[in-house]
Amino acid sequence: MTDFTPLALPEVILVTPRRFGDGRGYFCETYVKPRFEAAGIRADFIQDNESLSATPGTVRGLHMQAPPFAQAKLVRVLKGAIFDVAVDVRKGSPTYGQWVGATLTAEKGEQLFVPQGFAHGFATLAPDTHVAYKVDGLYDRDSERGIVWNDPDLAIDWGIDGDAAVLSDKDKVLPRFKDFDSPFTFKVAGA
Repeated sequence: MTDFTPLALPEVILVTPRRFGDGRGYFCETYVKPRFEAAGIRADFIQDNESLSATPGTVRGLHMQAPPFAQAKLVRVLKGAIFDVAVDVRKGSPTYGQWVGATLTAEKGEQLFVPQGFAHGFATLAPDTHVAYKVDGLYDRDSERGIVWNDPDLAIDWGIDGDAAVLSDKDKVLPRFKDFDSPFTFKVAGA
C-alpha cells in the first residue's frame, strides 16, 4: 500500500509507495489513480518530464506556470537525492508565502505531490541526480513564472552552500517574492 502524508502545508503530500523486494531488487507501483484519488489527489496527469543534474547543489526553481496552464506535479527521484520545496503562492491563503520541503531519494522512493498554486523547486544532494515528475498541464513558455530560489523573505533552508549553488541563467534573474504578482488565488474548499 502507498503511504500519503500531508506536510506542514497540508495540500503538499509526501507519497511513499510500498516496495516489494527480493534478491533481484524490488517492485513498486509509483502511481495508481484510484489510490491517489482516495487520498485527495485528483490531478489528471497528462505529461511526464525528466531532468538530469550532474553536479550536487544544482538548484532548479522556484517555478510554476500561470493559469490556464497551471500544473500540479508529482515528483520522484530515479537516481540520487534532492531536497524538494513547495511555496504557497495563492493570494489570500492563510499559508501564503510559507514553504515546506522534503528529502526525496532514489533509495527510498519517496514522491512529493505539489498542487497548482504552489511554486516548486529542488536542490540536488548527489551527483548525477535524475528526477522524474508527472504534470497535469502541458508546458507553455508564455505562462512560465518564478521566484528567485534564495529569496531572503522566504528564507528556505535548502541544505546546501548558497555560494556553490549551480543555477541556470534564467533562474538567477527571477524576481523576489515581494515583487512577484501571483496569478493564483486561494479558494476555500466547497466554495
